Amino acid sequence: MKNSYSDIVTMGPIVAAHCDLPCGVYDPAQARIEAESVLNIMKKYQESDDEAFRVRAVLIKEQRAELVKHHLWVLWTDYFKPEHLEKYPNLHDLFWKATKQAGQTKKIMDPKEGQKLLDMIDEIVEIFKKTKEE
Repeated sequence: MKNSYSDIVTMGPIVAAHCDLPCGVYDPAQARIEAESVLNIMKKYQESDDEAFRVRAVLIKEQRAELVKHHLWVLWTDYFKPEHLEKYPNLHDLFWKATKQAGQTKKIMDPKEGQKLLDMIDEIVEIFKKTKEE
């Protein structure tokens, strides 16, 4: 006897959650670690005259900056809830600016821009910590 597609794929119970998994799995530390890598690569790039090293540094920095964007967006879309926005009205703008800054760090090798990114992530970290205490 052959099963139809609808026999094989059935709807399970409908559940609701504010994130993909139960709380406790999200942390801005992942974005911060990648941003620290971006900043340190920028510094090492400035200190080096080795062209092969500099090419590799640019490539790795761009990958790390993309990971920063990924980790920030996962945190923004999967962890934070509407009530967080109500309590921290600058949260949306902060995430938007931080992800834009991560994109900016892909374009240039100025450590000042890497530090700006870290500073923005630190602001997100502080808000995140406050939401964990609530």
